[in-house]
Amino acid sequence: MALPMTPDYDSWPIDETLVKVTHEARYLSVSWSDGRVSRFHSVWLRENAADDTTINPATRERILDLSQLPAWPEIAKASIDEDGALSVLFTPEDRRLRFHPGFLRANDYDNQSVLPPELPPLALWHGEQLEQPPTIDAARLASAEHGSQQESEILNPALHELLGKGLVRLRNLPAESGALEKVAERIGSIRTTNFGHLFNVRAIQNPDSNAYTSIALPPHVDLPTREYQPGLQCLHCIENSVEGGMAVMMDGFAIATALKEEHPEAYETLITVHWRYANTSRNTDHVWHSPMIVLGQAGELLEVRIADFLRGPMMAPFEQTEIAYDALMTLQRMLREPRFALRFTYAPGDLVIFDNRRLLHARDAFEGDSGSRWLQGCYLERDEVRSRYRMLKRAERAERVEATPTV
Repeated sequence: MALPMTPDYDSWPIDETLVKVTHEARYLSVSWSDGRVSRFHSVWLRENAADDTTINPATRERILDLSQLPAWPEIAKASIDEDGALSVLFTPEDRRLRFHPGFLRANDYDNQSVLPPELPPLALWHGEQLEQPPTIDAARLASAEHGSQQESEILNPALHELLGKGLVRLRNLPAESGALEKVAERIGSIRTTNFGHLFNVRAIQNPDSNAYTSIALPPHVDLPTREYQPGLQCLHCIENSVEGGMAVMMDGFAIATALKEEHPEAYETLITVHWRYANTSRNTDHVWHSPMIVLGQAGELLEVRIADFLRGPMMAPFEQTEIAYDALMTLQRMLREPRFALRFTYAPGDLVIFDNRRLLHARDAFEGDSGSRWLQGCYLERDEVRSRYRMLKRAERAERVEATPTV
């Protein structure tokens, strides 16, 4: 007999072994070799089994409908078998199921405070703390095979920085049109918008966005006019020989945190009042209403929607309008403070990837006749980078399991 399958495609190293199990009808407790004790409910165990009555072995998707069991699943017997797996006899089904100890340890919901984070923790920053964006040499990425160790050695630290700081710069990529698409697709699917699959940021005649001019751009996020604004933006430098045009990046979450500490009334206004975001394109008419700072259910920062040139007429209740504008101007003054701004210059072959729902980006004006400036861009989703990062970590765990199958 071998260790049981898990109800997913991941690999779970067994760093600690099961040494003891006790049970009641509706839960059991296991003790680990490092002294930790974990409790699991009978119903949780039953639906996280990996047998063919619970999941489809071909897809690892659940087929069990708990409501169709004859009664609430309870534990009749529980033990640790000779392979170190947890063995449970469920009643009234009279079905014995086995559980992989590595899977149980990784999903120990009874000890969530000691579980390692699934993703890198957010690391808020001010521009004065960073001289340059987090930078990784990606010269070998263009020739690396998909899924290769060479690709992982570049993407793993790059995505770690992107998820933590919201920003990463890959250097020494080919400075040619289309190179961006090949790199972006190593992370995930590109999101097409009204700007296209890829878009070119350079001064043109009859522009449909201020980005396609040589004027300065204020700090902003892209496409707050959408119900779900793009999660990531990629900007790849193909040419840059103009005078001026320095890039500016700001951590919108750090700014929101400073606003909460220094101007709490303005903060409260900007997390509650809904603003109208509207594009003024000749060809599209996207409109969305949202607070400027969006929080999750636990009060955590989810996104910022800051883009003065994409705000439509204010549509708040009459008695809130002046309060809202006062909060807006407080924020606008903060955005001009040098402490928040990271300033840098694009070099040909640079690819900057940033969280478009967290970071604000801006640009100094440049002299259009002094040279050539050509950035190629695209959008991805946060889901894509999170999935790719998890897949890289899954591959690392698989290597560990292969090297050391048991403790």
